[in-house]
Amino acid sequence: MSGEVLATTQLAASELDLKLARMRDIFRSLERVAVAFSAGADSTLVLKVALDTLGPQNVVAVTGRSDSLPAAELEAARELAAECGAEHVVLDTEEFSDPNYLANPIDRCYYCKDELYSKLAAFVAERGLKAAVNGVNRDDLKDWRPGIRAAEEHLVRAPCAEAGLTKSEVRQLSARFGLPTFDKPATPCLSSRVQIGEPITPGKLRMIERAEAFLRSLGLRECRVRHHGQLARIELPPDRLEEVMGPPLRTLIDAKLREIGYTWVAVDLRGFRSGSMVEMLTPARRGD
Repeated sequence: MSGEVLATTQLAASELDLKLARMRDIFRSLERVAVAFSAGADSTLVLKVALDTLGPQNVVAVTGRSDSLPAAELEAARELAAECGAEHVVLDTEEFSDPNYLANPIDRCYYCKDELYSKLAAFVAERGLKAAVNGVNRDDLKDWRPGIRAAEEHLVRAPCAEAGLTKSEVRQLSARFGLPTFDKPATPCLSSRVQIGEPITPGKLRMIERAEAFLRSLGLRECRVRHHGQLARIELPPDRLEEVMGPPLRTLIDAKLREIGYTWVAVDLRGFRSGSMVEMLTPARRGD
């Protein structure tokens, strides 16, 4: 390694350590916290640093449970919280009783997070905790995320973002701490797969959950099944597209997804990308 590369690497490590120190300072100022915990890379790092800084007696991992959460992710949250040595509480949320959420507008995430953070605020008060925290990172602040508005309204803190940690840095620290989520793909709620404006129903979400679970069973770890009525639009990393277009997998996937309830099954040639449901909207509807 050249001297210049070594110096650059050391500087990056030093900056990362400074951000981690800031994150620890944030937790010390909060004293006792509830972590909105999804078992994703961001919230797992938040939980780990909170536990290391405050001790398990001052930290509770809280997961919201509803039809939009895949059963496998709830089980992963339970197992990971136990591995970290954290108390884990599951709160049943009721966004499926909110017609605003069920209508699936462009800001659907706001109604979901508003419900979650309302329940979380009540839990914080009941347990005598000082604050609720989430896993929002600095990169998230660059995107249009209605859920962040709900967090701000409920005074939910974002230690990663406040410390200046990017998604890449969250993954670096996670790898340093030996967390199994250091390379875990993002897993947004199932409702994010339904075409905007098409009403959300538990039945549609079960179709999506079963379809994605099947694709993952084939080794397609990073995937999305976008629900457009009777059409399933599959998104995969570009380097896996040719593989699934071959006769064996193509036939298998088509048959399984039609068994699940889809009439048509398509593979998106643009490949996997986050937020693709927003692409169909005009800039005015997106809020650009």
